[in-house]
Amino acid sequence: MTAAVSFTNSPARPGRPRFGEGAVIACDNLVRIYKIADLEVVALQGLDLLVDPGEIVAIVGASGSGKSTLLNILGGLDQPSAGRAIVAGHDLGQMGRHERTLYRRRIAGVIWQQTARNLLPYLSARENIELPMILDGARDRRRRALDLLERVGLRDRAGHRPDRLSGGEQQRIAVAVALANGPAVLLADEPTGELDSVTSAEIFALLRQVNSDLGTTIVVVTHDAFVSEQVRRTVSIRDGRTATETVRRTEQTAEGEHRIISEEFAVLDRAGRLQLPKAHVDALSLRDRVRLRLEPDHVGVWPDRTSRHVAGGDPGPSSSAGAVPPPDPAEVIDAREEDER
Repeated sequence: MTAAVSFTNSPARPGRPRFGEGAVIACDNLVRIYKIADLEVVALQGLDLLVDPGEIVAIVGASGSGKSTLLNILGGLDQPSAGRAIVAGHDLGQMGRHERTLYRRRIAGVIWQQTARNLLPYLSARENIELPMILDGARDRRRRALDLLERVGLRDRAGHRPDRLSGGEQQRIAVAVALANGPAVLLADEPTGELDSVTSAEIFALLRQVNSDLGTTIVVVTHDAFVSEQVRRTVSIRDGRTATETVRRTEQTAEGEHRIISEEFAVLDRAGRLQLPKAHVDALSLRDRVRLRLEPDHVGVWPDRTSRHVAGGDPGPSSSAGAVPPPDPAEVIDAREEDER
């Protein structure tokens, strides 16, 4: 059910793919503003995000960073105030009520942290799984429900209501419910938040198995360090924007053993903005403004020692012995124009 995304109003340069091309999830300068009385709260401030088909991506961030808002938009439960969010070819900012309902039924399956939001207490496990298929008019519902129960290892619990199931079993059934109509994307909001460590590992192993067997793209919002470290890519959101990404790969050592290598990257958005890690900012006392210099293979960043905020007025790298001078504005402009050409 996945479809390639194309931002037709964003022409690609020769030799470069169009932004979002080939991605199942593409967020471009996504903004969400909530109005509370006379106040406006900006939950997302121009967030960019790309997720490829078949990926498992973890989204992490402090409370209030915007990760839950992002999940609600991707799940079709909220609408962006500006920017674009496209999932499996569906522009979430342009859909009407009927289209949004169909999107939630067929394209995005959602698993919530609270089991009460996932399952109806008066229906059995099998009936909970059949319900989304009934709403969508699907046939052969009983057989598919039993197949999904088999997949999550709970076929023998088909007739049990949620109050007869453990927390881990309820979340397994929730995964089956979310998969009932064969969604392109599975969104999980803290799926292990109410579970112990052993059960959490079992639930995440199930999600990885679903991803491997069905090719379903999975996005997990989590505070659980175990979960975030088990995926190839972890995206950190700070102040409503994607701030850093941690990418993991497996490398074979000289002794023939395999080890996991993790690298953290700052995320450069479409407007050329990035958020420096807080540890870097604190270590160099960066504030207000910084000096930049364009080098052949990197950009140098220095604190502005000439700022009125810096005691002593240290002129910084431009006058320090052996230090690299600050950038020549003409060089930066020439390089920028060359890049645009």
